[in-house]
This record gives sequence, structure tokens and C-alpha cells, in this order.
Amino acid sequence: MTTRVLLNLVHPIFEKSWANQAMLEAIRDLDYVYVNDLYEEYPDYFIDIKREQKLLLEHPLVIFQHPFYWYSSPSLLKEWQDLVLADGFAYGEGGYQLAKNHWLNAITAGAAKDSYTPEGFNQFSTEELLRPFEQTADFCGMNFVKPFIMYEAETISHSAVEKEAIRYRDYVDSLAKSLDLLSDDEPVEED
Repeated sequence: MTTRVLLNLVHPIFEKSWANQAMLEAIRDLDYVYVNDLYEEYPDYFIDIKREQKLLLEHPLVIFQHPFYWYSSPSLLKEWQDLVLADGFAYGEGGYQLAKNHWLNAITAGAAKDSYTPEGFNQFSTEELLRPFEQTADFCGMNFVKPFIMYEAETISHSAVEKEAIRYRDYVDSLAKSLDLLSDDEPVEED
């Protein structure tokens, strides 16, 4: 099967993140998912823009899996956005080549869900804090889909992390099916 889902894994200390490891393991065997570990590919931050743009064009669903650092993402994802989502490619004259593609943030947050409310410690919902990603997707003509969020990623039990990883797999799988990404669009030759 042709890969139809691009997973951009963006975690600077992935080997220390049980939650992100479990999430990756839960979907790694889905034959329609291509894993692109940005910190593995670009430890020096010298991003191969053409490679990344080609990957985006080949995959109608793009997942950005990352920890929710300072209500945002690790710095390499910001660098990736600044360089890859360029004028003439993702927007502007000759751009919007990603129009109709889909954007999904899959994040791990250290705090509890109820801390992401107007009354909670973080004062805003996670969805509100993810608005810059939503607006970036919209600006590029992409469809921003409901994010996957694992709360309390640093403190919940291993069994709870495993359950969340299964929830992640189920979400990605159901999303791929609902977007009709699982059928190869290669023409069938007739005799």
C-alpha cells in the first residue's frame, strides 16, 4: 500500500518520552503511515526543504506528533514551518499546493485536562492554545482536524499510556478511513 499519512515526529529527547514512544509504537505498523523523525533527520537544523515539500505533496494527511512545550512545540518544528511552508509553495503566488490536505497535531501535555480551562492553571483550553497551528493550516489551505491530546503524559501509569496509545492508533485509523486515504489511487489495468 502507498503511504498516505505522513507522521512528522518532533521530539528532541524522544528516548526519554515513554508517552511519545508508546504513541509511535501504536501506529508504526500501519502500512499507510510514513514516519519522518525530524530530530533524527536534522540534528543540525539544516532542513532539506525540497525533501520535506515532496513528502507533504505525497501525503494527504500530515500528523505533527510532539510534546506541548511552552504551549507550542519544540523549536525544530517552528524552524520546519518557517522554511518548508514557503511562499510559492504553501501560500502566495504559485502556492497553495497543500490545499485540501489535512493537518493533525498529536501532542503530549504534562498537565491534566482540567488545568486547560479558563478556571484552570493554564487559563485556556488546549484547543485555544493550538490556534496558531490551526491558523497556519488554514493559511496554507489545509484542513485542520481535531487534535489528539494525551494529558498527564509525564505522570500517568504505563498502562494508562498504553491505553492512550491505542486511542491514538484508533483515532488515526478512523481518520484515515473517513478521509478515504486507505485505497490506492493507482489505476487498475483492464485486460
